[in-house]
Amino acid sequence: MLCGRWRSCRRRPEEPSVPAQVATSVALAPPDGGSRRPGLRALKKMGLTEDEDVRAMLQGSRLCKIRSRTWHKERLYRLQEDGLSVWFQRRIPRAPSQHIFFVQHIEAVREGHQSEGLRRFGGAFPPARCLTIAFKGRRKNLDLAAATAEEAQRWVRGLAKLRARLDAMSQRERLDHWIHAYLHRADSDQDSKMSFKEIKSLLRMVNVDMNDMYAYRLFKECDHSNNERLEGAEIEEFLRRLLKRPELEEIFHRYSGEDRVLSAPELLEFLEDQREDGATLAHAQKLIHTYELNETAKQHELMTLDGFMMYLLSPEGAALDPAHTCVFQDMGQPLSHYFISSSHNTYLTDSQIGGLSSTEAYVRAFAQGCRCVELDCWEGPGGEPIIYHGHTLTSKILFRDVVQTVRDHAFTLSPYPVILSLENHCGLEQQAVMAHHLRTILGDALVTQGLDMQNPEELPSPEQLKGRVLVKGKKLPAARSEDGRILSDQEEEEEEEEEEVEAAEQRRRAKQISPELSALVVYCCATRLRTLRPNPVPPQPCQVSSLSERKAKKLIREAGNSFVRHNAHQLTRVYPLGLRMNSANYSPQEMWNSGCQLVALNFQTPGYEMDLNAGRFLINGQCGYVLKPACLRQPDTTFDPECPGPPRTTLTIQVLTAQQLPKLNTEKPNSIVDPLVRVEVHGVPADCARKETNYVLNNGFNPRWGQTLQFQLRAPELALVRFVVEDYDATSPNDFVGQFTLPLDSLKQGYRHIHLLSKDGASLSPATLFVHIRVQRF
Repeated sequence: MLCGRWRSCRRRPEEPSVPAQVATSVALAPPDGGSRRPGLRALKKMGLTEDEDVRAMLQGSRLCKIRSRTWHKERLYRLQEDGLSVWFQRRIPRAPSQHIFFVQHIEAVREGHQSEGLRRFGGAFPPARCLTIAFKGRRKNLDLAAATAEEAQRWVRGLAKLRARLDAMSQRERLDHWIHAYLHRADSDQDSKMSFKEIKSLLRMVNVDMNDMYAYRLFKECDHSNNERLEGAEIEEFLRRLLKRPELEEIFHRYSGEDRVLSAPELLEFLEDQREDGATLAHAQKLIHTYELNETAKQHELMTLDGFMMYLLSPEGAALDPAHTCVFQDMGQPLSHYFISSSHNTYLTDSQIGGLSSTEAYVRAFAQGCRCVELDCWEGPGGEPIIYHGHTLTSKILFRDVVQTVRDHAFTLSPYPVILSLENHCGLEQQAVMAHHLRTILGDALVTQGLDMQNPEELPSPEQLKGRVLVKGKKLPAARSEDGRILSDQEEEEEEEEEEVEAAEQRRRAKQISPELSALVVYCCATRLRTLRPNPVPPQPCQVSSLSERKAKKLIREAGNSFVRHNAHQLTRVYPLGLRMNSANYSPQEMWNSGCQLVALNFQTPGYEMDLNAGRFLINGQCGYVLKPACLRQPDTTFDPECPGPPRTTLTIQVLTAQQLPKLNTEKPNSIVDPLVRVEVHGVPADCARKETNYVLNNGFNPRWGQTLQFQLRAPELALVRFVVEDYDATSPNDFVGQFTLPLDSLKQGYRHIHLLSKDGASLSPATLFVHIRVQRF
């Protein structure tokens, strides 16, 4: 009745001149026709044109780049007018794309000597003049020194403001900036007008190969002045046509009817069809007030097409359930009930044969939510233990420096406990030094005794251990003398994997555990797991077994449910085979299927394995702890990942369209992607599957598929869904374009946008997939 009353009396509010997917500032010419610096309008939209720090960055600064004790080079750095990228000078000119870095790719900006590089090589420069720009992914830190402390502070403050504003941007604003940057580049003579040749260049830049006749017809339809140039409102109209989303308009009109606006009851009908949790009239009204751009429509509780697009492009319209992006799980259960984000050879930045060891690798691991890091400890000169990959050409770092890095960075992203997995190759004296450094540097954060003295053998919860550091290593048996010899906690490698020849003295030292270090092992006592019996001995929760991926797979095959039960009450760490010389990874899913908590991967090596790890720990606030499904926590569980039972869930994904996919070869204007979409399910062996669409020829801007992919699942609570976009190639392997991975249980149903990520996990905004998702449980 309410809906009908609105239909009879309401008028269609006047819509904004430009649709929601692009802001009204896209035209090159400014309103006053004066300035020809259109990039500054992007900064104006960000509210930063008058900011003194940003204005100084636009002027540029000569900063000293520091790479070693003797390599100090002065370079010019200047913020681009788009406010999203920084241009820098190179001694040897390279491709234009290699002369900039993007603000959205910055992980952190640190003041002073707060990087390994500046601590080692920046002694000639006062800390007040120094800063470090740390990037996401594998890109090296940028260590810089300014001429004055004030200039350094301008860059620190300015980058902080730009990053904060970028984080706060809606998808609409991101798209505005994205298209604005390409418009500026395509306007080759910078006259604030666009010829047809410049329009064709723009189309190639944004990854679309449009037929010349069709492109020219579109151009002429917008050229109202009939002078073979588009300017002002004409450019605005061209972009409106270019950025049209017919598939969204069709959905909108299906619910809005002929008047082309959604009332709150009509929006509620859409939400109910989406199977949106908590879909109420009040929620629909709230969405209108949040996303509608037109004030008249908002006052009448109506949503225009623009507001509808804004909603679907927002986090509330994404495939990931927004309720799962914060800590929402019970964090009061024993540690063994959680999957824990874990790193192998954390100190390495590259291969395990000749790669660089760095404390920065620990900083990056923590920034990715890692909660268990590895310290491969060896005897060092001057009585100081060192960390490196033994018997290889990898560089060495001090154990003390790594512990300081843990203190400074372990809890910046997550408050939940960190586990230091010690692979100890040191003699008794340097083990005592290790214990001293752990105690003095970590202080009260280090767990040195049980929290519950009544039940010292029970594992505490992540909630109880907030802000605390645990040591995993060998512990002296209580009945032994303090200088007794026991097995080393060196990771157990099968003989066929790695024949390691050590000197007799090294073996002797490795078999001794100092009482000082042993005393720091409280809840994570390293022990070997040789066999599993169908009816295991009473659980010993404080024991942790370390298994190579090969031995873990063998236990999964042969022990099945017994291994699952073991992992319900004890921690198990799995690590890559020693034969993976290039630091390649294994698939972690098989280990998670059996309840292994500490599935350690080489964080420095991107690939689908790390995509799965990032997807597993994407939820629960990215805190590094994810509660295992009930079937992996119950002590008497009958679950066996090799025999999960019949299908219980059907996942149906209709791949509709993609938007603004990145160009893979930015230096070749005519290189356009031929995209296809592959959907992968990673879970128990019976659930693993991959299906893909056809490819679309020469269109990375707005390709359409409309293809349906369906999957049958037996253990949906363990499944991860990975969306992958590739550039099809008939003669060689397809090239990776972007991906997004998330747990099936965090996947929202209905029409959803999937915001794509790069190989390194960085945002590819504004690149998205648009899909329809349905999950049927039976």
